Amino acid sequence: MLSSWMPQKFQYKDLKKQKKSYNGKKKTHTFKVQVIIHYKTQQILSLCGSRRAVHDFELFKCNLNQIPKGTFILADNGYQVIYTLYPNSLLPLKAKRGFKLDTELKVFNHEINRRRIGIEHVFGKLKTFKILAECYLN
Repeated sequence: MLSSWMPQKFQYKDLKKQKKSYNGKKKTHTFKVQVIIHYKTQQILSLCGSRRAVHDFELFKCNLNQIPKGTFILADNGYQVIYTLYPNSLLPLKAKRGFKLDTELKVFNHEINRRRIGIEHVFGKLKTFKILAECYLN
C-alpha cells in the first residue's frame, strides 16, 4: 500500500511575534523621530515619533498641532510639499534633472543650510547618546 504525505503549514502559537518596529535589514527595532528645535537657543521644543516606517512629511502632518503658531520652519528636502500645509517655511531648492542651479540659487541654499547646521549638530548629539534610538532611562 502506498501512502502519500503532504507537508502542511502550521502556525505555532508559541512563536515569538515580531514587533512592527523591527527592521530586518538593520537587525534592530527602529523608530522614526521628528524633532523640533529652537533655532537660536537649540532647545528641543517637540519630539514626535512613530514605531513604523513613515515618510517625513506624513509624520509632520500628524503632528502639525504641536508646532507653535507663528513659527518659521527651516526644513530639509524630505518636506518638499510643506508649503501647502505650512506656508511659513523655507527649504533648499533642488535642481531639475539635467540642469544645474544658478549661482543665486546656490547662494540661497547656502544661506539656508548655514542656518540649519546648528540644528544638525543637535541631532548629532542626540544620536551620540542614543536618545532617539532607545528608551532613555534617566
